[in-house]
Amino acid sequence: MKKLNIGVVGYGLMGRTHTNAYRQAPKFFDLEYEPVLKAICGRDDARGKAFADNWGYESNETDWRRLIERDDIDAIDIASPNNTHHDIAIAAAEAGKMVLCEKPLGRNPEESQQMVDAVEKAGVPNFVWYNYRFVPAVTMAKNIVDSGKLGRIFHYRANFLQDWTIDAELPQGGEGLWRLDVDTAGSGVTGDLLAHCIDTAMWINGPIESVTAMTETFIKERMHQDTGEVKKVGIDDACAFLARFANGSVAIFESTRYARGHKALYSFEINGENASMSWDLHDMHRLGYYDYADDSAVRGWRDIHVSNNSGDQPYMDKWWIPGTNIGYEHSFTHGVYEFLKNPAADDGKRHYPTFADALQTDKVCAAVLKSGKDKQWHDV
Repeated sequence: MKKLNIGVVGYGLMGRTHTNAYRQAPKFFDLEYEPVLKAICGRDDARGKAFADNWGYESNETDWRRLIERDDIDAIDIASPNNTHHDIAIAAAEAGKMVLCEKPLGRNPEESQQMVDAVEKAGVPNFVWYNYRFVPAVTMAKNIVDSGKLGRIFHYRANFLQDWTIDAELPQGGEGLWRLDVDTAGSGVTGDLLAHCIDTAMWINGPIESVTAMTETFIKERMHQDTGEVKKVGIDDACAFLARFANGSVAIFESTRYARGHKALYSFEINGENASMSWDLHDMHRLGYYDYADDSAVRGWRDIHVSNNSGDQPYMDKWWIPGTNIGYEHSFTHGVYEFLKNPAADDGKRHYPTFADALQTDKVCAAVLKSGKDKQWHDV
């Protein structure tokens, strides 16, 4: 394997998940490139050094510009808050680096389009961390749809429910709470949670053409953690929208951070002419399947445990024995595998989301947010 020197920006949750994926992928999968943990970048030098020591990075930086300037860095991975994605990605592309970026790509389609233009002009491989594509049961769902077994698709429905922002005393902004600050995040649940649902849906079921939405901000004001000032909340706390796909199917999407008792309930169901499928992150290794072709005496929903290591279920032949499970972190490992096995793959052989793919998701999110304000249908 050729060596690929990685520089990661951000030592928070996503910095950890990405780093773990880089460490694990070459141990379990055959890659064109072997990721080398060359440098971690974060604003606090002491924390950066501690992160580097713990995870095995060779060095740390406190300025992403310096990281990009380094000749010994081949790829920049952006695992920092949303308001940093645009500038870092464009600078990295202009420096000729491969670019990997957390979702959403930009805070709005305008930022995202500029990022797409930059990587395409530079001709550098690029990747966006829509990790749920790489859950074996989700990948298997796409394979089944692509095989035609469901027949014509009629319905797609998805939700992503959490409950961590219900407390009115919770501040907005600053470390750990930047997702509640519209200037940093760009939007609330639409860009944070529904973006995952939208990406998965379009990957499995094709483009979304139009949407109509309802959004709500339940807590109108919160103290800003950085300034101590009470400010208007600009993000959406909850969002529900209807959508029409290019293939004629219709969809319902819902997300909220106010569903008491739900920490990360991401689920979807697809209904076709011949069969249906369902998936739930809480039971991520299982795929629900209903086939109308079954004999009527035994026809009903079945529970497929996606753990077969014979090669007929995605990724599982690289892990453990049948009947045992893998977890959330493995979806990131699979993402590294899909990218680094052939970063320069053309569309026909590529199995990972690019900046151009993520731009389409951002366009849907923008149409949803616009509809939430004017209560109208909007084309994407």
